[in-house]
Amino acid sequence: MSHRKFEAPRHGSLGFLPRKRTLKHRGKIRSFPKDDPEQPVHLTAFMGYKAGMSHILREVDRPGSMVHKKEVVEAVTIIETPPIVIVGLVGYIETPRGLRALTTVWAQHLSEELVRRFYRNWVKSKKKAFTKYSNKYGSNSNDIQRSLDRLKKYCKVIRVIAHTQTNLLGLKRKKAHVMEIQLNGGSVSDKVDWGFNKFE
Repeated sequence: MSHRKFEAPRHGSLGFLPRKRTLKHRGKIRSFPKDDPEQPVHLTAFMGYKAGMSHILREVDRPGSMVHKKEVVEAVTIIETPPIVIVGLVGYIETPRGLRALTTVWAQHLSEELVRRFYRNWVKSKKKAFTKYSNKYGSNSNDIQRSLDRLKKYCKVIRVIAHTQTNLLGLKRKKAHVMEIQLNGGSVSDKVDWGFNKFE
């Protein structure tokens, strides 16, 4: 068994253990910012892709530090953020056990890169996802309006379903990344109208 002659502090933080490649490269939002009805309706998150790294030369403004008013070189990460597309609305009600999804409203037109996300093998599939749902907008649009009214009447938290546009990245990936993003600011009715107006 190995031993050392002199004591020494351990090297590296234990907060970064286990030091291995992550299984899921996409980050997870554990909590959204607190809602403020006084502000206008806005998104509380966005999706981006790491494009690379570089370095910058900046002047430090930190009184008391040895490098105050001096120039330092720091590493920076370059993140590519192509426009996201909002394709759905989810309303949550508060229960004693936390939030519970009440209803979901999807847009009429969904892009192929989003529909690919719902299939394991796109080539062998029949590509029928959401074809019946989109018919609700034409014949009986009362279903959509009824769902929007339920969102406005009962829900406390409104989140949008958004996806990235992978075709703008220049990568081989054809499946879009999908996530829920909470809307903050304004009333619940304002949030529902804001999200529904962003549908394509």
